[in-house]
Amino acid sequence: MAINSFARIPQSDRYWLCNGQVLSGLLPDSGGSALSHGHEDLLAVDVEIKDSLVNAIAPAGTYREIAGIEPAHPCVDLNSGLIWPCFVDMHTHLDKGHIWPRSPNPNGTFGGALTTVKEDSECHWRAEDVYRRAEFGLKCSYAHGTQAIRTHLDAFDQQADISFGVFNQLRQEWADRIQLQAVCLVTLDYFLTPQGEALADLVSASRGILGGVAFMNPNIVQQIDRVFELATERGLDLDFHTDESLDPDEITLRLVAEAAVRHNFAGQITCGHCCSLSVQSDSDVRATLDAVKAAGISIVSLPMCNLYLQDRQQGRTPRYRGVTILRELQAAGVKCAIASDNCRDPFFAYGDHDGLEVFTQSVRIGHLDHPIGDWPRAITANPAEMMGLDDVGTIQVGSSADFVVFKARSFNELIARRQCDRVVIRKGKQIDTALPDYAELDTLYS
Repeated sequence: MAINSFARIPQSDRYWLCNGQVLSGLLPDSGGSALSHGHEDLLAVDVEIKDSLVNAIAPAGTYREIAGIEPAHPCVDLNSGLIWPCFVDMHTHLDKGHIWPRSPNPNGTFGGALTTVKEDSECHWRAEDVYRRAEFGLKCSYAHGTQAIRTHLDAFDQQADISFGVFNQLRQEWADRIQLQAVCLVTLDYFLTPQGEALADLVSASRGILGGVAFMNPNIVQQIDRVFELATERGLDLDFHTDESLDPDEITLRLVAEAAVRHNFAGQITCGHCCSLSVQSDSDVRATLDAVKAAGISIVSLPMCNLYLQDRQQGRTPRYRGVTILRELQAAGVKCAIASDNCRDPFFAYGDHDGLEVFTQSVRIGHLDHPIGDWPRAITANPAEMMGLDDVGTIQVGSSADFVVFKARSFNELIARRQCDRVVIRKGKQIDTALPDYAELDTLYS
């Protein structure tokens, strides 16, 4: 039984998505060698879903040979539309999200963002406020097609208990829709205090990741070493904000990498932003790339937020994008991801928790096309691996049928036009992709 309407996925326990296309790099161990490679390394496929799982992946047009001349199960003709695994957004700030209407950045600068967020948190960040804004972000993410999120949580003093308490509640409530991870966010000097050690205990009890913002200062090496010690003692992974500036003398990424080797650290290490690499000399870049590769560190770039903040000066057009050197990192063998970062807060006034927007804007900002290659993995498979998630971010037989299906038939069509009519499939079922209304948050701003 054929179904020609792209927007109607049968609410059946067994059906086929026929005549679709998947990037070859998103089809590991799924018979890719039997599939023909088309333009942009896209593979034409028929995909069978059975009991919420991917049951078969076959060359396009062959589903009848597998299912029988008159298949008993429905087939949706995608007309060469793209099939993606659901997005993995591994660097967000759900606790900050959507405070812009009451606390806009006065001048769009990094300093303005720091001051404004501090003032807003002191006045408003009680449990209900954090919960409602974070939940709103999750609703947006889910509707757009995200299946896993890592969020950083501001965690100085009593705010840690509030925000991690809210996070733990949301993780439980959303467990069947979005896999959630949390990273504590403080400046690294905090870990030299008894409060910092207590925070590490709280992170451990919450099954979280230890993290913080690394700024150059006379004690930075001591601070980084202490974070590694606390993480090692508790068996925690690490996630740092590093070099979020256009100062070529910022080398905290390299210092983290050297510390990882010095401590023989066995856990996962992720470093985000790394903007200063974009303005450093070739020799400095090479030294950092070598150190990062030796330490096994993964990098997550936040192009939309960095484009908004970096090189912003009053009355002057920005000269630099502020985006890290993604192509050079990838060429050096460093695993890279892209993520949304902040959303409608003083660090980034815009955004909608949409993995596709992250991808399309990153391609445009960072010139990740020509060739576009495996860059779709940067918002799917790569961050899933960096987060330690199994069977997430790819499409393979036996994995959960979690897809985003687009009418677009090529990367050009995907990036050129907003994909508002995308279909999101979770556990084999089409979900409601209606976005939450901003009015839901109005009472938080009065």
